[in-house]
Amino acid sequence: MKPVDSGGHAAYQKLVTSQLKKYFPNRSLIPRRYQIIAERFYELDLSQVNSIMNDCYSHFGPRPRLPSDMFRSCLLMVELGIPSITKWCAHLKTDPFCAIISGFVVGNSPGVGTFYDFTSRLWRSDNENINDHVHMPPSRVKAPSGKGSKAESIERITVKDLLDHYQSEQVKTDAPYEMLFRIFNQIFLKESASRKLIDPAHMILAGDGTPIQTSAYERSHSLDSDEKDDHTDQDKKRYYSQPDCDIGWDSSRQKFYFGYSLYMLTDASSGRDLPIFPLLGKASQHDALGFARTWFRMLAYKPNLHVDEVLLDSAHDALPYYNYFLDNDIHAFIDLKKGRVGQFTYHDTFTVGNDGIPVCQAGLKMVRDGYDRSKGNTKYRCPYAWASDGISCHCSHPCSSSDYGRVVKLPSRKNPRLFCIPARNSREWKTEYAKRTASERSNKREKIDMHIESGRHRSSKMWYCRLYLIMMCQHLDAWDLPHRFRLDEDLMTSDTL
Repeated sequence: MKPVDSGGHAAYQKLVTSQLKKYFPNRSLIPRRYQIIAERFYELDLSQVNSIMNDCYSHFGPRPRLPSDMFRSCLLMVELGIPSITKWCAHLKTDPFCAIISGFVVGNSPGVGTFYDFTSRLWRSDNENINDHVHMPPSRVKAPSGKGSKAESIERITVKDLLDHYQSEQVKTDAPYEMLFRIFNQIFLKESASRKLIDPAHMILAGDGTPIQTSAYERSHSLDSDEKDDHTDQDKKRYYSQPDCDIGWDSSRQKFYFGYSLYMLTDASSGRDLPIFPLLGKASQHDALGFARTWFRMLAYKPNLHVDEVLLDSAHDALPYYNYFLDNDIHAFIDLKKGRVGQFTYHDTFTVGNDGIPVCQAGLKMVRDGYDRSKGNTKYRCPYAWASDGISCHCSHPCSSSDYGRVVKLPSRKNPRLFCIPARNSREWKTEYAKRTASERSNKREKIDMHIESGRHRSSKMWYCRLYLIMMCQHLDAWDLPHRFRLDEDLMTSDTL
């Protein structure tokens, strides 16, 4: 039957205070970490989960557990670093404090099957994975030659083709993880926006991919029972236990791995490094393609989000991205990829170096003298005229007889990779691009602090559930708590009644 929420968040708080008073009369013995977690969950109103997930339940059958209590318990499991549902259910039976904070009566916590049934309701598909188990053997990535370098893309589609595809066809919002993002958006993103931690009207996004290892090796078998050497046949389909994963190259660990490539778009404006939208792709996916897939899905799920700036590393250094951002009035700060820049001639007399700065006929770098955003031009002047404050150039080969000196205006449309606004060598550009490390800190938070890879799941359903729970905990940890714990105040008030 449908879940019945009679008292909302106030009923949860009443249950917590009454049980804490009963089982923990001496609250000073509770560890400090548990006290902080208890205060955060005591203030976290998850009653909206009951209405959001109402359609996930039938009108018939026994009364289910409240979705808000189940979801809160899953959040608490991730917050405490317990990776397994089986271990968590055993923990709830031996630790009454965790059962109370979850919203359960001590001695009446859910079993393993109840939790797995709940995760299935969060996943809007009968298939636990996104792709089919049976498909052709994938192409293998090759280890790059340089240390710390990322592997080249093995996909046959280019960035331009992918951008054209997403701009011509509307992205559907019926992905299996739609319910997870809906809860994340309605409760956590909106709350972070109300606390001024993110600004949806003027968003600065940093994007980066990170490897997520799911198992030690790839598991598959041939569909032909008579096949003797099925591991060498690349012309027949095989059954893969994890169809959404493949083998990729981990540039930080310098090894091949089997799993996903998590691409995360992170807010870089507030300094809190809060995640905004994730997407799990195959391990062999290149970041340049992962960004496009994540970006357009984010716009489909959050059409009212207004992005002012995008901060990306050199893996995204592709001309179609510069043109796309220029057409959509988004300032792109993308690092140049080594080996893909060089000097070229500008107007037959001036050359532009690999840093985007014009070089005069005397071989001297010209000096930036501002930029015109309305026309998309960056202005450069003769270095001698700039230094002498209006006196004509005194080099042996003057470029102009004007006292103002020679002026070169570089239009962004001509080469948006080099002719950036602001210019690449400017302090403004470097200051903004430094914010890109927000994506790396966010990925570190998920992988190192929250131990996302410790969950040994075999389906994308469980990996997406774990990923979104971690993202929610990141937002929850960033919310400022009151100096005086409200939970303590309510407990003291109940003692005097």
